[in-house]
Amino acid sequence: MYRKHQNGQLTIEEFHVPFGGTLDADNRWVIFSSLMPWEELEETYAPQFSPTTGAPAKPVRLAFGALFIRQRLGLTDEETVEQIRENAYMQFFLGFAGYSSKAPFDPSMMVHFRKRFTEKDLNRINELIAVRGKALVLEAVASLPDDDSDDPDTGSFEQISLDDFVKPADWPEDKNWGTLTIDASCTPADITYPTDLKLLNEARESTERIIDELCSQNSKLCKYKPRYDRGRARAAFLNVAKQKEPRRRKIKAAIRRQLEYLQRNLDAIDALTAAGASFSGLKTHWWQKLLVISELNRQQSILLYAKTRSMPDRIVNLVQRYVRPIVRGKARAAVEFGAKISVSVRNGFAFLHRISWDPYNEAEDLIPQAKKYKQEYGCYPERICADRIYINTKNRNFCTRNDIRLSGKRLGRPPKNPEISAAHKQQLSADQRRRNEVEGCFGSGKRKYSLDLVMARLAKGAENSISMAFVVMCAEKIRRLLRLFFITIFAWIYTCQRPVFLWKALRDILWLETEELLVTV
Repeated sequence: MYRKHQNGQLTIEEFHVPFGGTLDADNRWVIFSSLMPWEELEETYAPQFSPTTGAPAKPVRLAFGALFIRQRLGLTDEETVEQIRENAYMQFFLGFAGYSSKAPFDPSMMVHFRKRFTEKDLNRINELIAVRGKALVLEAVASLPDDDSDDPDTGSFEQISLDDFVKPADWPEDKNWGTLTIDASCTPADITYPTDLKLLNEARESTERIIDELCSQNSKLCKYKPRYDRGRARAAFLNVAKQKEPRRRKIKAAIRRQLEYLQRNLDAIDALTAAGASFSGLKTHWWQKLLVISELNRQQSILLYAKTRSMPDRIVNLVQRYVRPIVRGKARAAVEFGAKISVSVRNGFAFLHRISWDPYNEAEDLIPQAKKYKQEYGCYPERICADRIYINTKNRNFCTRNDIRLSGKRLGRPPKNPEISAAHKQQLSADQRRRNEVEGCFGSGKRKYSLDLVMARLAKGAENSISMAFVVMCAEKIRRLLRLFFITIFAWIYTCQRPVFLWKALRDILWLETEELLVTV
């Protein structure tokens, strides 16, 4: 059951603090509370519950706010609850009427919170936060004092009004506007590096545990237990696994031996079930793991004698069975294990476009992202900055038809005029520098917002953590922009200098902020 709550924002004066005083209006959690679209969130959240039956669910502000805090600070579920219990600003952000030292909910509720917000919901929330943040920034610009100076440059920045990421109202409808930067990356999952021998050893030990559980149901079933020394099987694995650089011949022999042990165990489980043993006595995760082990045995049996090392839907972890190897070709790691994400930066704000656990060619995402851009702004981008893998014939033809400049080398022979050739090279260099914008988003997300190691063990939880990271990055972007405007206003009041210099300084600061960490990963 869900009861709708009044999401009207309390003022910091109304928030009850038992130890006296009031909250600071410039605190980050106070600013974040004004950015969040609480009403739209409740419209998405409430239909998931019955309005009349069941225990009352936690409010949407508490559920979403707890996920936001966890992702922003990189905490565990237990530590998130403790931080909320100890911090009055976080409780204000979550919609509390006053400070309370009691835990707001059990840490296990975080698992349910993650299931209630889908990737589509969080992407929509991200767009709403960006729209609301732009409105707050424009309001901050409008609050800057006017200047009556005769300087022709004075007020020129006011006319374009943050033209770096807000489309001017008088822009022609048939003319493209803005910049779209796209790229793909991988968000590694929290799993050990998978090798065939290690996976087979883990599968063998798991099946041994399952056999013991089935045999414990009836003492007469023990005669079906495989007759091999488990200690020797473990020693055979360690004999190769502990070698620094074992030869391929030794690895293959060890894999064949572990496969034989695993096949014995699977045959014994079939015999036990035929003799009357029941899987109903097992815990859920054991019989789920048994299904994965059966598929792993099939895959490894094929790879043992195949000439290729490639396998569709290859299993790399027995628990997180949805994780697949993603070939990246990077210097640090040629292959990563996690979700592949496609990201677009639309005029300074990063948005998650796609999450896939299976590898795919990211070049197919360019056209959908360009259409999404047109849906938001009413026109296609003036230029698309992308990696070389995106520059194929299909994407080139699409950009040519819609008058979009796609970054990359031009087709055909270079022009004979050296000035034109130099201009093309300069433009290509500028587009490549602008592409660093999306690389900076990846670097920021992996260093600050836990995208370098996704700790969630369920697929839905991992997708929620990835999507929430981009929501947090968008909110942080708005907060930084607002802080820069407040600093500029304070500097104008304090120095009483001519505003034209502050307008130019503000324009430079905003341009640097829009570039979003011009550092490649």
